[in-house]
Amino acid sequence: MINRRILKAIAIPLRLRGAASMAWGRASSLTPLSRDWGYSRGTPIDRLYIEDFLQKHASDIHGRVLEIGDASYSARFGGGRISRQDILHIEAGTPGATIVGDLSTPGVLPERAFDCIILTQTLHLIFDVAGAMRQLHNAIRPGGVLLMTVPGITPIDRGEWGSSWYWSMTDQAVAKLLGQYFDPANVEVSSFGNLFAATAFLHGAAVEEVPRRKLRRFDPFYPVTVAARAIA
Repeated sequence: MINRRILKAIAIPLRLRGAASMAWGRASSLTPLSRDWGYSRGTPIDRLYIEDFLQKHASDIHGRVLEIGDASYSARFGGGRISRQDILHIEAGTPGATIVGDLSTPGVLPERAFDCIILTQTLHLIFDVAGAMRQLHNAIRPGGVLLMTVPGITPIDRGEWGSSWYWSMTDQAVAKLLGQYFDPANVEVSSFGNLFAATAFLHGAAVEEVPRRKLRRFDPFYPVTVAARAIA
C-alpha cells in the first residue's frame, strides 16, 4: 500500500503546477487555479483554439480589416496583406479605436466596407445577437469574410464584462444564426475542445501547464470554443 504521508508530501509541491494539479484530483476542488481564464499562469486554453482557427484562415485577413477591441490578431495573422485597419470599441476615447459604438446598433459600421472582420469572443457580450449579425453582414463587401469565435464551455468574467455576459453557444446555434444572414453554403462552423480541455479551462489552467496533445483531441459534446467562417 502507498504511504499516504509520502503521497501527500509529493502532491503538495506538484499542485503548484497546473498539469500536476489536474492529474492529482483538481476536478474536486471548489477553487480554480486562476480566476482570469489562465492569463496569470500563461496562455488561456481557449486562446490556443482561437489562434489555431485564425492561423488556418490567415489568407482571409487582407485588404480593409476590422477587429474588435484592438488589432493584435490582425497584425499577427494578416500583417502586410492589410491595406487599412479599423478597430471597433464600445467606449469613446479608447486608444486606436477608429469606430465607436455598439455592434448591434444600425449605422455604427459602414456598409459594404470590409474585406474581413475578425470577431473573437465578442458576440456573447451583445444581447441582440441577431441585430449584431445583421450589421456584420451589411458591413462586409461581397466576397468578404467574417472570422468569428464564441465561447462554449467557459467561466464567466468576474470583471468589467461580467454584467454583459449573456450567452454561450453551440455549433448548431452559430450555424443557424449565421445562416439567417449569410448563404448557409458559405458558412463553415467548427468547434474545439474535449472533457479534459473544458475541465482544465474551467479551473484556469494555462496551455503551458497541461499536455497539449490532450487539448488537440476533439469531442463535440464538450466544446470550449466555437468558430465560424462566413463569406458574404
